[in-house]
Amino acid sequence: MDRQPIRYHVLHETRYDYGSAVSLSQQQLHLAPRVVAWQQVEDQRIDIAPQPTWRREGQDAFGNPVTWIAFHAPHEGLLIRSAMTVAVTPYRPECLENSLPWEQVRDRLAYDAKPPRPEDLDAMCFLFESAHVRIKHELADYAAACFPAGTPVLIGTRALMTKIFRELKFDQEATTVSTPVMEVLKKKRGVCQDFAHLMIACLRSLGLAARYVSGYLVTRPPPGKPRLVGADASHAWVSVYAPGFANGWVDFDPTNNLLPDTEHITVAIGRDFGDISPLRGIILGGRGAEPEVAVTVTPLDEEESPAPAGGSEKLQKTVTIRP
Repeated sequence: MDRQPIRYHVLHETRYDYGSAVSLSQQQLHLAPRVVAWQQVEDQRIDIAPQPTWRREGQDAFGNPVTWIAFHAPHEGLLIRSAMTVAVTPYRPECLENSLPWEQVRDRLAYDAKPPRPEDLDAMCFLFESAHVRIKHELADYAAACFPAGTPVLIGTRALMTKIFRELKFDQEATTVSTPVMEVLKKKRGVCQDFAHLMIACLRSLGLAARYVSGYLVTRPPPGKPRLVGADASHAWVSVYAPGFANGWVDFDPTNNLLPDTEHITVAIGRDFGDISPLRGIILGGRGAEPEVAVTVTPLDEEESPAPAGGSEKLQKTVTIRP
């Protein structure tokens, strides 16, 4: 297998026009890329205008890079520009059937009188309900057909991914950032954030550990058409715990029915969207304007970049999540 990394430049711009002066603002940014085994960060910077009163860099509880900023002087707008250069090495796993039976994974993560294995401790943080993810028997029932007795955990997870992809329709107007996962299951419509939350909720309802991953997905225009500046967007997918397999976690993209590889750029990992929203905070003043967000992902070695798995046209239609 060719293990040559693919290099990308990503520009993520967020612009607020508050309409009137904001006298106080505090924000938390998840815009810097996470360092993972298959992704090298060559360069990264975040520029902010106006200049914040104070700024601090650090990590959150899940090991993601975070920037905290505050403004103590009146301002009527805000521009945040995140630029990065990353190199992504092929990491799509093979032989999913070699993963442990899903019941064995469930049982070793279950709480009982025995101390958990040290290698499972981090995964156990992703077993429970979170702000956007419920654990309910209806969700376990929805996923049950994908996990017959003895099914390798990654084979079952792939089947669940395909089920969600086939039964849900991508619809940017069907949901909001606060739409409950049970309503998404009922409507069978949503955006990639909803697809990811539903898949995570199903997996956790079965007793499996699953994480929410945010990042970017490279899209390619139809032949003969130029790349649209700002046409790419933030994306979301799922990572499931498979002890003893590859890196321990394996990524799945239910919006596109594929296993992520070199065209998925990882930014942050959390329990759900609420943990790793690109930009969140509080303001005092203004008129509640929505941000304008534009993301452009450019391959730096275009001639070496493979065509997207699953078809570029499909990927172009299914990459947007709410800022």
